[in-house]
Amino acid sequence: MPDDSPSLLRRWRWPTALVLAGLLAAGAWEWNRRQDIAAAPQWRTAALTRGPITASVSATGTLNAEVTVPVGSQVSGQIKELFADFNAEVRKGQLIARIDPETFEYRVRQAQADVDAARAQVLNAQAGVNAASAAVSRVSVNLAEARRDLDRKQQLVERNFISGAELDKARAVMEAAVEELRSARAQVEVAQAQTGSARAVVAQREAQLQQARVDLERTAIRAPVDGVVIKRSIDAGQTVAASLQSPELFVIARNLRDMQVDTSIDEAEIGRIRVGQRATFTVDSYPGRSFSGEVRQVRKAALTVQNVVTYTVVVATPNPDLALIPGMTANVRVITDTRESVLKVPNAALRFRPPNWQEPAPGSAPAGPAPGGSG
Repeated sequence: MPDDSPSLLRRWRWPTALVLAGLLAAGAWEWNRRQDIAAAPQWRTAALTRGPITASVSATGTLNAEVTVPVGSQVSGQIKELFADFNAEVRKGQLIARIDPETFEYRVRQAQADVDAARAQVLNAQAGVNAASAAVSRVSVNLAEARRDLDRKQQLVERNFISGAELDKARAVMEAAVEELRSARAQVEVAQAQTGSARAVVAQREAQLQQARVDLERTAIRAPVDGVVIKRSIDAGQTVAASLQSPELFVIARNLRDMQVDTSIDEAEIGRIRVGQRATFTVDSYPGRSFSGEVRQVRKAALTVQNVVTYTVVVATPNPDLALIPGMTANVRVITDTRESVLKVPNAALRFRPPNWQEPAPGSAPAGPAPGGSG
């Protein structure tokens, strides 16, 4: 019986080729269809709704106490004792640190000794005034006696009871008494001047004593206000030097229950910010919690960093539970405008432009797709 296998192969070759070609064509068509679908715009629709809308400006800021008072030292020395630490609540006038007072106590004692010595000089000078005044009184008496003697001898000469030499002698005694009185009065003036100078020295020494006492008092560092210590820059044994600028020892926040956020607003947005506007903010320490506040101040001084101009806006916020801490970073949203019961659409719809969209030239017909583009 003859073998017909080659004839069978030839018989099925063409149908098989046709089937494969059809499958390839169908696959190519499906691939092109899917590519067209993928390239086509994916439209998303949203319904118009009515309700309130708000306009806002977002920025970052730093939480700070409303009032912080640096506490410094007006005298130099070594810190001997510390009486306040971080987070300590202090009252105005409370002792929070002390500088070693030994040197200043010595200065007070030295100044007191100088005052005592100066007062002794005043007493000596006053004694000199008294002595000079007594000399004036004595010389005045002598002068009066010399004048009376001269007058008497003048009469005796006229009666030829005594010689002219006796009269000349009496006149010389009187003139000597006049000169002695003049000298005594000059001594009084000198003594009075010395007394005045001694009293001036006393005043100077007393001022130095007062300054020494003030410096001694300044070794006691006291809180200038009621508040909380939020910073301590010294330790016991450390030396502080008060020269041209007082060194900072502590920083006291007057009240942490009222805080503020110092916010940097870009110059493009600052025109929308007004005092009294409501603001909200969040901090990383409390995810999901929003805090509220109010714009208290828009500062006019510009801050320029790397050619970026910003302005500081102060947002006041209550802090009744003391959750907010100075130095925290806040993400601030200032509400600049609010509208009630208006039609709302998503912002994305206002920014949408179809493919091949061309912006119209000024004064031309409304914009539309570019010629040849998909509608």
